[in-house]
Amino acid sequence: MATDDSNAEAAPAAVSAGSETDTHATNASQKLGLVYRCKKCRRIVASDDNIVLHERGKGQESFKWKKRSGGTIEKTPTAVECSSIFVEPMKWMQTVQEGFVGEKLLCMGCNARLGSFNWAGMQCNCGAWVNPAFQLHKSRLDECPI
Repeated sequence: MATDDSNAEAAPAAVSAGSETDTHATNASQKLGLVYRCKKCRRIVASDDNIVLHERGKGQESFKWKKRSGGTIEKTPTAVECSSIFVEPMKWMQTVQEGFVGEKLLCMGCNARLGSFNWAGMQCNCGAWVNPAFQLHKSRLDECPI
């Protein structure tokens, strides 16, 4: 009978250990983020922590007449997905460190153009203004989960 008691005690311990690993796995999956890499050389250029969020603009209405893509403004504007991300200034941005007001942002590894920056601000393709702006184009980056 002593063997039955030891098995009964071991079974709840195994169940509780399994549930602890399950909760740890769900906590780890909630903390996962994205890392942005240069498409050409795969060097990490930014992460989720570096992104500066902005409110969506009014789309085509926000642009000057000459910069609009269509001739007429639609009554119901469609939500445009941003084609770039805005980040905070980082050490790898050499032209920022050199003191330029606005310039291109080049990858440290391969010198590919990843975007541009301007301390006075830039307009996103959704119509919102971001000041100061350090813009990285999504087409030149790979989004990789951590």
